[in-house]
Amino acid sequence: MRMLLWCGMLAVPLLLATLPAVAKDIRATIVYDDRATEIDPAMEENGQLWITTADLTRATQFEVKPQGVCRNELCFPLPKARKQEFLRNSSGKKWFNLTGFAELVHQPVAHDAALAYWYFGLRGDQEQRLASLDAPDFTLPDINGKLHSLSDFRGRKIFLVTWASW
Repeated sequence: MRMLLWCGMLAVPLLLATLPAVAKDIRATIVYDDRATEIDPAMEENGQLWITTADLTRATQFEVKPQGVCRNELCFPLPKARKQEFLRNSSGKKWFNLTGFAELVHQPVAHDAALAYWYFGLRGDQEQRLASLDAPDFTLPDINGKLHSLSDFRGRKIFLVTWASW
């Protein structure tokens, strides 16, 4: 009897580990292209953010089309073998895995679980590169009020310290 009880106690964690994760309904704030959009309802499952396809368009201007996830002429095809990772139907709604899509398009995501904020950075196709490594010229006063321009120090090493109160 003790052996059976002990085996049963071992089986419970193993059984729980094999059950699918339960998605929880949340109210989320998505920051995409520096614009915040409240999404209610959203689902969070295993760290993935699922939103309705209508909310996808509202928050990101992307929409799901037969050729992929598109915004104007820009279109990202979803891998056919992995479509279930991005799209699902539940509760009479079509849901989209926005964090899964971000991973697909090499887009960094920052998530604050306590506040249910999701920030999406620049996609891989949006990388901004510097036109040059030359700093723009500017002029600022020193502590005594004397003006100095960055160009005054051209060719010399300088250490620039900045501070802002906001």
